[in-house]
Amino acid sequence: MDGKASDDDQSCGGAARGHSLPLQAPPTPELAALTASIRQPGLLEWKTVSVLVSCLPTENCSGGWTPTIAFGSDPNISRSHSHRHAARRADRPTVTLASEIRPRGLPSLLRSCSPTSTPEPNPTRIAPPAPDPPAPRRPGMYQWRKFEFFEEKAAGRGGGGGGGGGSWAAVPAEIAGRVTCCSGGRGRVAVGCDDGTVGLLDRGFRLSYGFQAHASSVLFLQQLKQRNVLVTVGDDDQSSSQSSAICLKVFDLDKVQEEGSSTTTPFCVQILRVFTDHFPQAKITSFMVLEEAPPILLISIGLDNGFIYCIKGDIARERITRFKLQVEAASDGSTSLPITGLGFRVEGQAHQLFAVTPSSVSLFSLHVQPPRRQTLDQIGCQTNAVAMSDRMDLIIGRPEAVYFYEVDGRGPCWAFDGEKKFVGWFRGYLLCIIEDQRTQKGTLNVYDLKNRLIAHSMPVGDVSHLVCEWGYIILIMADKKILCIGEKDMESKLDMLFKKNLYTVAINLVQSQQADPASTAEVLRKYGDHLYGKQEYDEAMSQYIHTIGHLEPSYVIQKFLDAKRIYNLTNYLEKLHDRGLASKDHTTLLLNCYTKLKDVEKLNDFIKDEEGIGEIKFDVETAIRVCRAAGYHEHAMFVAKKAGRHELYLKILLKDLGRYDEALQYIAGLEANQAGLTVKEYGKILVEHRPSETVEILLRLCTDVGDPTTRGSNSMHLLMIPSPMDFVNIFVHSPQYLMEFLENYIKAVKDSPAQTEIHNTLLELYISNDLSFPSVSQETSFENHNIKETNGKETANGYKSGTREKAILGKEDTKIAKSIVDRRRKGLALLKSGWTSEMQEPLYDVDLALILCNTHAFKDGLLFLYEKLKLYKEVISCYKQAHDHQGLIACCKKLGDSSQGGDPSLWGDLLKYFGELGEDCSKEVKEVLTYIEKEDVVPPIVVLQTLSKNPCLTLSVVKDYIARKLEQESKLIEDDRKSIDKYQEETELMKREIEDLKTNAKVFQLSKCTACTFTLDLPAVHFMCMHSFHLRCLGDNEKECPECAPEYRSVMEAKQKLEQNARDHDLFFRQLRGSKDGFSVIADYFSKGIVSKTTVPPENGR
Repeated sequence: MDGKASDDDQSCGGAARGHSLPLQAPPTPELAALTASIRQPGLLEWKTVSVLVSCLPTENCSGGWTPTIAFGSDPNISRSHSHRHAARRADRPTVTLASEIRPRGLPSLLRSCSPTSTPEPNPTRIAPPAPDPPAPRRPGMYQWRKFEFFEEKAAGRGGGGGGGGGSWAAVPAEIAGRVTCCSGGRGRVAVGCDDGTVGLLDRGFRLSYGFQAHASSVLFLQQLKQRNVLVTVGDDDQSSSQSSAICLKVFDLDKVQEEGSSTTTPFCVQILRVFTDHFPQAKITSFMVLEEAPPILLISIGLDNGFIYCIKGDIARERITRFKLQVEAASDGSTSLPITGLGFRVEGQAHQLFAVTPSSVSLFSLHVQPPRRQTLDQIGCQTNAVAMSDRMDLIIGRPEAVYFYEVDGRGPCWAFDGEKKFVGWFRGYLLCIIEDQRTQKGTLNVYDLKNRLIAHSMPVGDVSHLVCEWGYIILIMADKKILCIGEKDMESKLDMLFKKNLYTVAINLVQSQQADPASTAEVLRKYGDHLYGKQEYDEAMSQYIHTIGHLEPSYVIQKFLDAKRIYNLTNYLEKLHDRGLASKDHTTLLLNCYTKLKDVEKLNDFIKDEEGIGEIKFDVETAIRVCRAAGYHEHAMFVAKKAGRHELYLKILLKDLGRYDEALQYIAGLEANQAGLTVKEYGKILVEHRPSETVEILLRLCTDVGDPTTRGSNSMHLLMIPSPMDFVNIFVHSPQYLMEFLENYIKAVKDSPAQTEIHNTLLELYISNDLSFPSVSQETSFENHNIKETNGKETANGYKSGTREKAILGKEDTKIAKSIVDRRRKGLALLKSGWTSEMQEPLYDVDLALILCNTHAFKDGLLFLYEKLKLYKEVISCYKQAHDHQGLIACCKKLGDSSQGGDPSLWGDLLKYFGELGEDCSKEVKEVLTYIEKEDVVPPIVVLQTLSKNPCLTLSVVKDYIARKLEQESKLIEDDRKSIDKYQEETELMKREIEDLKTNAKVFQLSKCTACTFTLDLPAVHFMCMHSFHLRCLGDNEKECPECAPEYRSVMEAKQKLEQNARDHDLFFRQLRGSKDGFSVIADYFSKGIVSKTTVPPENGR
């Protein structure tokens, strides 16, 4: 009873197809009387009528059955429409009624058969035959539920207040004439009167202002929507007997002309005569204005002779065109019927005009020339029973039904009896004012066609006009009273439905009125709660599913956590995942539901979906975790592989299944970046179980052996492949395989960006005694533990195996020693190959190499590094620590040769070592003294003092050396004495010359100029250096002899340079360190007067 029947039962189309249908009803007296009355001649006049009488159970009928009757039309009239719309609108209930029905006594007979006696107009249900067993049928409009979704609004001076029972307003007293027409728009209601005045009413139905539009009467008016313009048609004074008094006027309401102090008149833009010589006069029965692109208007005027006069163009500038249209003449050949209604339909550039007469519905296509007429139906209606829906469908009201028309013919109809005095359309609602034939009283019904309910029904008086404005339905009565009806808010309507548990109606209501999704979800939630309380869990879940996206999922999940309702919960969680709104917890819960139900098929559908394609609609990590915990490893692997989560896929293979070969094969098929990431994470496990294969994959990964053109090349491509140092940590328990991996890598790649780190790691592996990895010590302790256990068991059994144990240990020691020798040999080769004489920088970290060699006592490596670093004294120290005397002397011969860039001071260190040795080393000392004497690096006195500390050495060791050195010293002393005597003589000569210059006169006897060699004449200049010049030959420099000045300047520059050098302490100490005889350097500074002239800055200002 709540709208769950078929579409055919809802409308008239189910039985009114022109077919004879059998009678489907229990035999009752009322039905028999009805059948007999139908058979009486004259009761109905029709062409071909097929009758279906069916009885439906109702609550009001005492016998439990209510007879209903359906009429089928003449097939020749309606078959074309019914067949055409049956295919096109299968989802919309349609009905085709006979156009020639003339009911005379049937309504009273129907009322007498019905147990209900209310005068309210009830729609007549046109029902299809009931098959056996009867199919479910949708109830007719007479069974639609009634609700009070509208209420009277307080009008008049109060202005638009809410609440039912508001007082009636009235047309203002200033409007004295009878209201003949009205129109709403732009926040006002315009009313026209029979005295030619027009009044504009505001929201409170107060008169804003009125004006005299026409002299006699206002017949029609329309307020435009896009512009504040009012178009009226009225009767004015006839200026001549030949012209018509009917005029069309256009008023611009934004331009008001002041006329005195009490009234205002809007500016009349244009006045047009409706009737002319080419457009004969007739009675106007309908009027409609269409606003095209401003200022273009299309005005249609319907006449009682079946013609439509159209005026199109810019009315204000009178740039118009007139044309007339004519509907089809009456079928009996009589005079054309009047135009009772007009309606415009606009679709893009196509303009169409509906025209309704009492016996036809026509459609004119105005966008083609000449306009094309199309007859849509052979039935019509009376005046005021025509309206246009918001979908631009034509609506006409007839006593038997309300019909909808589109451009291609009749659409759906809604059958109910009663004279339709007014038909209107308001916000998706159908408005009908139906007059009861017996009581002559009218009833306003507001139908919600989408939800199949009566939104409001109330008795009204004698309504003269129906208009919609301000969101209200406004009824103007014949006695000038005004009834204002407004729609209740959605919340109030829903509360009303919730109190009656009409949740289905509430859902349809919010969906049809396009409420926001949150409001719709709230209604669905309440309906679901209602069904849940009735323990209808399946139906409740179907409602909760519709709330997904708006209702918190935990609200629903908490209700269905019981194991008995796990199927409903699973369904909800599946829908949640389909819409991509599931969280990790939801995925966990859904998978747990599948595993609890042991529903492998659904688990496959959820995990693998159709053919394993499509987007994953759940959290991957959560799904994998749950599948692993439940033992569904294959499902977990499928999800990981499909989502591209290679690390999770390998985790399952390695940790759960132990399929190492398959894991290696999978890694080999990945891209370089992905393979590198997975090996970093799970490489330890792979190296532990498949070390050789792992090393092979790493080499292929790091050397890019798949592309021979880039292997070993110094290109940017090397920066794109993984570095071998990224995988060092996976070999923490297998250092020998790390060594193998790095060795093969440096053979394949010569210029790796990570070559320094690689060489450092290899050096550490080569030089360390135990490979410097914790695993080695752990393995050794484990082996020792096994040996002790074996020994203990054998002893307990009475056996001695000491000899065998020693043999095993001896073999192990030999193996370890050999491994150390081999590795150190490789380490020394790596040190040398990584730092050749052609290289400016080594391929490894020198400091780290020194620390490693020193820590692990790798002498060969230390000597090589010290020598490359020119740390010769450290090299000597190595030999000293080893007491290798021959090696010491050989090293000093190699490193102490100054001609080869060596350091001769090494001999002094070597001599000091032998002097402090405390044992007899005469042979070595003599050899050292030979090289010391040759290089002259140590003074004899130092030699004697150094060797005197060794008590095992005798004088004979240094006897020959001292004799030779004394002889050399004697020769040097003799040479120095001769030099001293020479310098003293020269100094004495200079002193006498200076004294002579100071005390005696100087006689200049030169007769020629030194510069030009001409005879010397005055003025002349004589210098103390005995050079004479003409004054003109000297130029500007008269104080300096041109001949002696260069020599003097060079001496002065040398002196200044020496003084500057005296302040350059670094230079002094460099010369001192670089000289074999430091004393000679100091003496040279003193001899040049540099040291003696330096001053010490005063301390503390003194």
